[in-house]
Amino acid sequence: MTLLLGPPGCGKTTLLQALSGKLNPSLKVTGEISYNGYKFTEFVPQNTSAYISQYDLHISEMTVRETLDFSARCQGIGDRADMLKEISRREKQSGIVPEPDIDTYMKAISVEGLKGTLQTDYILKILGLDICADTIVGDAMNRGISGGQKRRLTTGEMIIGPNKALFMDEISTGLDSSTTFQIVTCLQQLTHITEATLLVSLLQPAPETFDLFDDIILMAEGKVVYQGPRSSVQEFFEHCGFRCPKRKGVADFLQELLSERDQTQYWYRKDQPHSFVSVDNFIVAFKKFQAAQKLNEELCTPFNKRESHKSALSFNMYSMGKWELLKTCMAREWLLMKRNSFVHIFKSSQLVVIALITMTIFIRTRMKLDLVHASYYQGSLFYALIRLMTTGITELALTVSRLSVFYKQRDFYFYPAWAYSIPAAILKIPFSLMDAFLWTALTYYVIGYSPEPERFFRLLFLLFLVHQMAISLFRLIASVVRDPPFAANFSLFTLLVIFLFSGFIIPRPLLPAWVKWGFWLSPLAYSEIGVAVNEFLAPRWQQVSSSNATLGQQVLEKRGLNFSDYYYWISVGALIGFWMIFNIGFTFALSLLKPPGSSRAIISHERFSYLKAKEDLSDTALQKELPSVDSLTERKVKEMVLPFKPITISFKNVQYFVDTPKKLREQGYPQRLQLLQDITGAFRPGVLTALMGVSGAGKTTLMDVLSGRKTGGYIEGDIRIGGYPKVQETYARISAYCEQT
Repeated sequence: MTLLLGPPGCGKTTLLQALSGKLNPSLKVTGEISYNGYKFTEFVPQNTSAYISQYDLHISEMTVRETLDFSARCQGIGDRADMLKEISRREKQSGIVPEPDIDTYMKAISVEGLKGTLQTDYILKILGLDICADTIVGDAMNRGISGGQKRRLTTGEMIIGPNKALFMDEISTGLDSSTTFQIVTCLQQLTHITEATLLVSLLQPAPETFDLFDDIILMAEGKVVYQGPRSSVQEFFEHCGFRCPKRKGVADFLQELLSERDQTQYWYRKDQPHSFVSVDNFIVAFKKFQAAQKLNEELCTPFNKRESHKSALSFNMYSMGKWELLKTCMAREWLLMKRNSFVHIFKSSQLVVIALITMTIFIRTRMKLDLVHASYYQGSLFYALIRLMTTGITELALTVSRLSVFYKQRDFYFYPAWAYSIPAAILKIPFSLMDAFLWTALTYYVIGYSPEPERFFRLLFLLFLVHQMAISLFRLIASVVRDPPFAANFSLFTLLVIFLFSGFIIPRPLLPAWVKWGFWLSPLAYSEIGVAVNEFLAPRWQQVSSSNATLGQQVLEKRGLNFSDYYYWISVGALIGFWMIFNIGFTFALSLLKPPGSSRAIISHERFSYLKAKEDLSDTALQKELPSVDSLTERKVKEMVLPFKPITISFKNVQYFVDTPKKLREQGYPQRLQLLQDITGAFRPGVLTALMGVSGAGKTTLMDVLSGRKTGGYIEGDIRIGGYPKVQETYARISAYCEQT
């Protein structure tokens, strides 16, 4: 088990991503990486190793247990089933009776495709997540687990799989030192017992956590300063003239040693003057050190591929078969639809209310069979198309919110893009059918369209296809644009163009010749043809007028929609075609587009060299111009005071309750959960207070309650500002809150 140390920005994340095969493909990479003698091109590194990112990306509506169960299903069981068969065979040969508990556990984690496994319970236990197993992950809008618990969930999501090469990036962020120590102890046992390979990056490990590691890699400025046994690291730096004080943590000593400001204090050769030892000088010294020479000898000996076990590396892109992957993604999509059922029910209820209003505007007692009222019929049909089209816009926000999680799981080879897009398309069909039925059933006979039952069902089917097409369109826009505000604006612009070319707002004969092609590219134009042909070619519109044309034909000619009856089926075919094109486009966008990059500034080597040279010149000039320290102290220092009123914040017996989730109530928990209990204290001017506690203790909750940032739950107790009861409107003007997110 190796610890990767180094100051922020030294390249730890980039190294971990390179070793795990997760590096951005647009970056130029030279050198060679091999697993058991196999190069990256000879196997699938992304499915062999697990990279634990420093960013916590999870679907907020899923609980901790559901997140881990989904990850376990996608990553499969690896070689556990084969291993169990081999163990059973050897036990029978030797007459060994296995311990019942271990035997049950081994058998339970060797069954593929289970919705929930003992492995999940085991991971929840060792990461200390069992107390929040049935709590949703949450986000900025929904209350969920704490920041430290999210960090542990990110770790658990990857170690639950069968991968034995683990690269962990800053797994201790937001965790207290005790929890970090417990997790690293479990990882140490995992490494030593199962012979896994672990490289863990930590920023400031406590001394007892540091002592659990076998090897150390120390990085600075994108270079490796030291790589070797933990026991030899102090010996190497003593050889360079630096000694770690007795009561100083070795990890802090190593990182401070590379800093120009802090290096001097560790110089122990008092008889020799200290001059700054640069990173490059340390690297030169390390090459002569015995640990480096031993490392070189090991690297020069090629690994015999025959010694590699057939199950050690993964040669398949995905851990499960296509059908299992589809079932797994389908189950998750169904779960998320149930969690977001309020959105779908609200949109359907909204549709019902608007349908009732529409019925009263176009009520049949006012509608007659003439050319004037035919426009009203056509208007009501077009309005139905608009309503069903715009109802699908909710899909935009839902899709955009999950894209970051999708990209993470796609790049970790959990599942391919089609396994995500097919369930998203199929499971929306019942909602489209329900919305189309609600609108048609309420409005059709009240407005007084053609009374034949087959025309009722033909309109219902067309509205269903419009809703499906709209959902697919907004899903495609979300996957291509990806930025929520821009995606919303782009969607509205797309709707505007589709409406303009639909043949109703601007009738087809009035379209300029150079944009007539736009009519045939608008999905709504085909819908308009379908509903118009369905209504105005009905028997009741076949009265012949003086111009030898039926009333229905006159209405259609006026709008440029004078098509035959079979054009209804052409419209149906066109809408199904658009639905397929949008869904295939959605799948391709998910497969081919890269995730939006993190905000890192990237410059060329030439520009970097130029800036570095410029910086060195300015430093030299500055040193010449700067006066001595003595002359600075002689000058009179001018001070400025910013006038403000010191404020004391006091609070007494503060309690905070939240409603208990339904699942926990079923297990016998009370109606309300208490998150803060009898909190009393004060914050005084001129006194710097540290709020401490283990992960999940309620630190953020207390700060949220005191600052008035809690919009849900029940707050009790007395909070006073300067001795007066707190008024949130005034307090918000004098306070500042720096969130952990």
